[in-house]
Amino acid sequence: MKSLKILLTVLFLISLQFAYAAPAPPPSGGTTGGPGCWPPPCVPIDGGIVFLMVAAGLYGAKKLYDLRKKTETIS
Repeated sequence: MKSLKILLTVLFLISLQFAYAAPAPPPSGGTTGGPGCWPPPCVPIDGGIVFLMVAAGLYGAKKLYDLRKKTETIS
């Protein structure tokens, strides 16, 4: 079991290298079909971050609710 955890950790750390890899260069010759993006990065991340913040808030509220319910039953 311990060797499986170590193997999965190593594989996870190796896969992180691909997440931080540089993007592929633009194709040579011709245009890309659209205007360039300035300043980089040109990634729409606003919707995903809002979703993660709402999910984290709901998860925290659920944990607080469970903790309060647990302390009420003890006392």
